[in-house]
Amino acid sequence: MSDKSKIWYFEDVDLFEILCPTKTSDLENKHNPHLYQRDEFIYFPDEPSMNIYMIADGRVKIGSYLGDGTEMVKAILAKGEIFGELALAGEDRRSDFAQAMDNNTRVCPMTIDSLKALMQQNQELSLKIFKIMGFRLRKMERRIESLVFKDARSRIVDFLREMAEEKGQKVGFEMMIKNHLTHKNIASLTGTSRQTVTTVLNELREENIINFDRRRILIRDMDKLV
Repeated sequence: MSDKSKIWYFEDVDLFEILCPTKTSDLENKHNPHLYQRDEFIYFPDEPSMNIYMIADGRVKIGSYLGDGTEMVKAILAKGEIFGELALAGEDRRSDFAQAMDNNTRVCPMTIDSLKALMQQNQELSLKIFKIMGFRLRKMERRIESLVFKDARSRIVDFLREMAEEKGQKVGFEMMIKNHLTHKNIASLTGTSRQTVTTVLNELREENIINFDRRRILIRDMDKLV
């Protein structure tokens, strides 16, 4: 796993214990986990940006609505990942929405004021939070470039490579991605259709570049994934 991907996982950093406190009674009383059911919104566009959140269980979809009401999915986040971090950069009101994708999705909110106070006391924590924000920004810039300049197959291939680099696990000479996304999810994130995603994944499997099922995607050769 690459160094840059480690910042996303609470097993490798102390962000989970900070944002989802269970041992410090004072913080636990102030920041109790909130439980959401599938399709329930955690926040809407134009709501005040008061909290940052970490996912304790389940998945959360981050998106926005275009002028014609079309939904644009920006990210699908899973256990151990944070969202709502733009409030730290001066966002007064949400520009996007956050929506639970699974039943019993549990998120831990922390007020921006509380987090800022912790960051003032902990330089390492500040660095990790800003790394996450910078990584998210670069990821969004790459996605915009991909949507503008690349065809559907290239966007899907780039998405698989990005998933492998961020969350893949080396298995011999192959890379295994634990898959929590449907073809529809991948289509939303790559600006393609579900049918196109299915076609491209099947083509890659026929070429023996990948194999996949509902639980995982196995990339047999990263160099051939182009």
